[in-house]
Amino acid sequence: MARCYAESAGIKGHRDEELHGLDYLVYAFLQKGENDSAKKQYDYLAAMSQVYPENFKVAYAFAAVPARYVLENKMWKQAADLKLLPQNFPWQKFPWQKAIFHFARLMGAVNSQNMSFANTELISLQNIYDTIKQQKKEYMANQVLVQLKTGQAWIQLREGKHKEAIQAMNAAVNLEDKTEKSPVTPGEVIPAREFMADMQMELKMPGEALLSYKANLKTHPNRFNSLYGAGLASEKINDIEKANHFYRLLTNIAKTPNAQRPELKKAALFLQMKNTLAKAN
Repeated sequence: MARCYAESAGIKGHRDEELHGLDYLVYAFLQKGENDSAKKQYDYLAAMSQVYPENFKVAYAFAAVPARYVLENKMWKQAADLKLLPQNFPWQKFPWQKAIFHFARLMGAVNSQNMSFANTELISLQNIYDTIKQQKKEYMANQVLVQLKTGQAWIQLREGKHKEAIQAMNAAVNLEDKTEKSPVTPGEVIPAREFMADMQMELKMPGEALLSYKANLKTHPNRFNSLYGAGLASEKINDIEKANHFYRLLTNIAKTPNAQRPELKKAALFLQMKNTLAKAN
């Protein structure tokens, strides 16, 4: 509809509402495991050079869609290599949205073991936070602060400072819990509590990770990575019934011909083996 309106109104390029809807569409595709469909929309967005008007929600979509795609799929190298597009966009007017780009690059770098670059991106986030804080835009400042604390936590994790990393992630989670979702977004690029659960899995704390994934699913229902993570954590603590529950939820949500995430194969294999064992008994 937004595209048709732009054409009928004689607007050159794309209308802002088209990009707003596109962000929601990409989020939906990713939660259903439809990577190819999400990538098509990502590529479509990347090819845009003119959007009218150049506003808050346009900036958000330009920053969030690429970040969602690479972070949801844990494409760390691609995340670290992200380019801020379009280059002619007035990014200086939208520091909160620009922070999403730096956050994605930071998480890509820290999970690619490029600590120097991760720290450089952390400084970029700190500068953006300071700028927004000075502007007294509390909501945006808190959103960036969640990213800043998450980035700090994962850098500390890689440095072997496990206690400090968990503390920093807890601070990010608590702050995000107190911050309402903006209508401009279908949800955080990656919820802080999901990053907490992922960290707990890395630290071989599957019981704690399961609790974090379950808590995240209460506020972010049917998230692909939290369902898969909860299933995996359940396996690690030998709770086969819970693993079966979460994997079945995941495969039901992603039950479309276009769903092709590798995690779905793992979940389907687990369910098949459990079914075979049940029949044998």
